[in-house]
Amino acid sequence: MANSSSITHFLLLPFPGTRQMQLLHFCLFLAIYLAALLGNGLIITTIAWHHHLHTPMYFFLLNLALLDLGTTSITVPKSMANYLRDTRDIYYTGCVVQVFLFPFFMFAEVSLLTIMSYDRYVAICRPLHYEILLGSRVCVHMAATAWACGFLFALLHTANTFSLPLCQGNALDQFFCEIPQILKLSCSTSYLRELWLIVVSACLSFGCFVFMVVSYVQIFRAVLRIPSQQGRHKAFSTCLPHLAVVSFFLSTSFFAYLKPSSISYPSLDLVVSVLYSVVPPAVNPLIYSLRNQELQAALSQLIPGCSQKQ
Repeated sequence: MANSSSITHFLLLPFPGTRQMQLLHFCLFLAIYLAALLGNGLIITTIAWHHHLHTPMYFFLLNLALLDLGTTSITVPKSMANYLRDTRDIYYTGCVVQVFLFPFFMFAEVSLLTIMSYDRYVAICRPLHYEILLGSRVCVHMAATAWACGFLFALLHTANTFSLPLCQGNALDQFFCEIPQILKLSCSTSYLRELWLIVVSACLSFGCFVFMVVSYVQIFRAVLRIPSQQGRHKAFSTCLPHLAVVSFFLSTSFFAYLKPSSISYPSLDLVVSVLYSVVPPAVNPLIYSLRNQELQAALSQLIPGCSQKQ
């Protein structure tokens, strides 16, 4: 038995199986992490380098890439290091950092994705008002608000989580310090306060999702009026993957944070956490950015020998 003041480290979920399986798990995480670093790094560099990409849409894409880099970098490297060294330890301060930064990046990303759907709505449905509604100063304020929302929610969640007395040991059934797993260690009913905060956060995130759906519905209605079949195909091929990725990201994160403890199993929790914390940062560059022909052209100028796909 231990309380939160006496805990100096936590034990993360061990990967079952032989040493070879642990190394295979390490290689899988390494491949995903390198894909996230490469994709998001290329987006950040390309947008920052080319001045003609300094527009609202690419400004938001740059912020999304920064958030994706943060999301994957706060959890995956520590997990890889543990599997490589065949250990489970994470220091208490390291766990606090993960609990703060991971919700910070998550909530900021949900807010930014909502802003990006509004940007696409204005660009397609109200193009004549685009410069007025999304000027440079407005875009900076909107992006700053997204980051500030993430910071506020992360601060509240971290303060609530680590103010709880922890007397159920220090072993977490997850590959990183996830709030629901830490709440399982609490021996006080005060954890209900954090649960309510999670529910409120989930409701706000769902409200953002509804806003995105409404925005894309309006976009689809406008796209259907486009006489060119090629134009309709281009708009649908851009918007539908966006909506699919957001739905996948939110549904898996909702399941991870709101599922009842009766259906909580280490293997299930591991798969779900990978789906919402590791996979999206790796696929977002492909879905949101690298399929964009203008960004491909700028990337081909930045990297000699990189051919533009038509």
